[in-house]
Amino acid sequence: MKKLEMIFLSFLFVTLFSCTVKEETEQVPPPPPEVTVYETVAREVPLYQELVGQVYGFKDIGISARVEGYLEGIHFKEGFPVKKGMLLYTLESQQFEADVAAKMSGVAAAETFTTEAKTYLDRIKPLAAEKAVSQSDLDSAQAQYDVGLSQIKAAKANLQAANIQLGYTKIHSPISGIIGKTKAKVGDFVGRQPSPIILNTVSRIDTVLVQFFITESQYLMFMRRHMEQSDKDKFEKVEKANLELILSDGSIYDHKGTADFVNREVDPQTGALLIQASFPNPDELLRPGQFARVKGEIAVVKDGILIPQRCLIELQGTFSVYVVDAENKIQMKEVKVGPKIESFWLIREGLKAGEKVVYEGLQKVKDGTIVEAKVVDVPLKDEEKK
Repeated sequence: MKKLEMIFLSFLFVTLFSCTVKEETEQVPPPPPEVTVYETVAREVPLYQELVGQVYGFKDIGISARVEGYLEGIHFKEGFPVKKGMLLYTLESQQFEADVAAKMSGVAAAETFTTEAKTYLDRIKPLAAEKAVSQSDLDSAQAQYDVGLSQIKAAKANLQAANIQLGYTKIHSPISGIIGKTKAKVGDFVGRQPSPIILNTVSRIDTVLVQFFITESQYLMFMRRHMEQSDKDKFEKVEKANLELILSDGSIYDHKGTADFVNREVDPQTGALLIQASFPNPDELLRPGQFARVKGEIAVVKDGILIPQRCLIELQGTFSVYVVDAENKIQMKEVKVGPKIESFWLIREGLKAGEKVVYEGLQKVKDGTIVEAKVVDVPLKDEEKK
């Protein structure tokens, strides 16, 4: 009997102890979830526009033959630098040399005729003074001498023209720069009109030009911003704009450029306006024909709010964020976004400076959740570079 009582008391004690522990366990609330938050800061946010452009040499001079003939010699290495005045091509010159010789003979004949006319005039002048010959004979002799002088002048002009044509058989570089691949080989007949072959192109590339197009609305936005910054002439404002060049591999070119030409008209068919910018190219990294993106500042948003892209929740085109208030309670806010800047979004409406936006742990929270927030610093990429 006593044994049964002892078993019953033991069972009752274990049952009561289990219930007490369970009640105590249920009464302890779980700790609030930990999340990291990004604290918003108001700052000036520059907005950039990227446009596709094409690279040209500062000077791209086409080399062509100015006279017809067979190509006899090529005197340069393709793709290498050339100096101004360097001999590039030679054409057959026999026919032009023969023409020069014929013109020299014409000059000699004119000079001989003139010498004879001068001798006759010098002999007849004293006779005319003594009335030994008529005045008409003197006038005729003077006329013959004047004709001789004119013949000499005409013959020398023809000789000069022939020498110029002969000089065209040697083609020299008009500028210093990089020469390309020749488009004619030795033995080709070149210089045929009306469309002579462009033998080659020499490009000066210590400075390069990049041409790109902007829309009419982009042009108006760009010009209005720069007109607000200065009262100077509008074209001077465009020239002072610093532009960046993004190369095809995604790298940013080391040197900044300036816009130095704006076309006089907007193309009525495309609604685009041609702009040309110049970039220093001391290392000759850039070559004519390359494509690159031109990046230019078009506006600055004062007191702009930037948040990391991962903070945003998108649902059917609507963006929202989770914000931690002063009581560490989660509140969902709908926001309107602007353009992307690096790995951030520009927030147009819905947030102000000093608010804490959930950065990591979005899956742990919902509207009204109490959290333990830890502020994290997420710098912009351009700030990291600085």
